[in-house]
Amino acid sequence: MSNPSREFSFAAPAAGANQQITRATTMPAAGAGEAKTLSPAPYVMLALALVGMAVASYDSYAIYNSQPLWCPPPIDGCNEVANSPYARIFGLPVGYYGVVYYLYMFALAALLAFDPLSRGLRAGAFFYAASGVLFSLYFMVLQVGFIRAFCIYCLVSAVTTVLLAIAAVRHWRATRMPGEPY
Repeated sequence: MSNPSREFSFAAPAAGANQQITRATTMPAAGAGEAKTLSPAPYVMLALALVGMAVASYDSYAIYNSQPLWCPPPIDGCNEVANSPYARIFGLPVGYYGVVYYLYMFALAALLAFDPLSRGLRAGAFFYAASGVLFSLYFMVLQVGFIRAFCIYCLVSAVTTVLLAIAAVRHWRATRMPGEPY
């Protein structure tokens, strides 16, 4: 049986000219268990966003219901971090922002799974993931330098955010067109 394929052409303006550069990409047709995307990164991002949502949701749920967080040894500073003055932004617990961040990353990854070559979606995933890494770095500095306690949920969230950023960068590079930066 032959393997049907679809050919897509994408045009990008050449630097300094009104000409267009065209790149043809052959992708397998849907069916027969073949992938529709150029990169598995959107699916990796979906899974990572679900992990992040689970962690942020647990943290948010416990804080909303005034319950202590379960913190496994040897890292048992979860409640100290959650009760610190740094654990709220504009009066809302940081975990709430984490839920929104991971929901948004999940939505971007789902859209990228359907349209992996969308420049806007790829850029959105890259920049949103990069901002998540910056916020995670800021929160890690707060834990080390000011609170002097570690929260395992914060560490898992930070690692998840870094992995999301790596997946977004890999997807950007795997699907970039000629003339696009980086």
